[in-house]
Amino acid sequence: MRISPVRHSHSVTRFARLKKWQPLLLIIPFAVFFYIFQLSPMLWVVTNSFSDGTQASLENYREIFDSPFILQGFGNSLWIAFWSSLAGLFIAALLVSSLRHLNSRIRDMVIAFTNMSSNFVGVPLAFAFIIILGTNGALTLLLRKFGILDEFNLYGRWGLLAIYTYFQIPLGALLLYPAFDALKKDWQEAAALLGANTRQYWLRIALPVLAPALFGTFIILFANAIGAYASAYALTLGNYNLITIRIASLVSGDLFLEPNLAAAISVLLIAILALVTVVNQWLITKSGHTQSEKTQSRKTRGSDAKH
Repeated sequence: MRISPVRHSHSVTRFARLKKWQPLLLIIPFAVFFYIFQLSPMLWVVTNSFSDGTQASLENYREIFDSPFILQGFGNSLWIAFWSSLAGLFIAALLVSSLRHLNSRIRDMVIAFTNMSSNFVGVPLAFAFIIILGTNGALTLLLRKFGILDEFNLYGRWGLLAIYTYFQIPLGALLLYPAFDALKKDWQEAAALLGANTRQYWLRIALPVLAPALFGTFIILFANAIGAYASAYALTLGNYNLITIRIASLVSGDLFLEPNLAAAISVLLIAILALVTVVNQWLITKSGHTQSEKTQSRKTRGSDAKH
């Protein structure tokens, strides 16, 4: 039996349309989960932040800016997030730079250990720090015996900075490791032949190339630190004023249950992260390496147009 050319043409067209929409069909499950676990909670938070429980109101935001205690929580969280991200980024960059000079076997072992230690967070990490650097910790007693460490409070600002910096380093190393592959080994040799020392090579060649990756990694570390909760709570039992601990106390407390106020604090936290991300993107677009890539791209397109 012969198939009509018209019918065959219609079947081919339907198959082509189905193939065209196939990627969209495959992404539908992801879109559903994204809405349920990302967009829906965010919409709930934003909506309830403008409610006092009975009607639309800005009272929650007024209470935040009139409360020195909540503003102190924001200040403490931003301080720890900024300095732990900066210290973690610096130490991770040194680690990754050193790994490039090791043989592949040792480098793979270090990367595997870094990957494992990046998951050592939360309550187990706080417990480990208490055993090592607590008031009667093993390292604390040893350093105090030799007169190296007289006053160190693990349960205060500097203790939290230490534990935050610790869990920032593995994440920073894993994020920066692929970026350092952009540095060619012969660049430093060529710079040395032209009379540049190591400091000039890093300032004039390596850092401009790595700038986008460094900025992006800093933003991820900053967001990771400012949203951390389990380690800080387990270490201080909620006695140190961090904004994540304040949010948790407002949504889980029996006496001070104020979910709408917690939603307003969360919205401000999201706004801070959004602002930092926008500034990061602006710095990346203004970096010399990115500008040179754009200029080279324009020249290439211009040359192709002439040919």
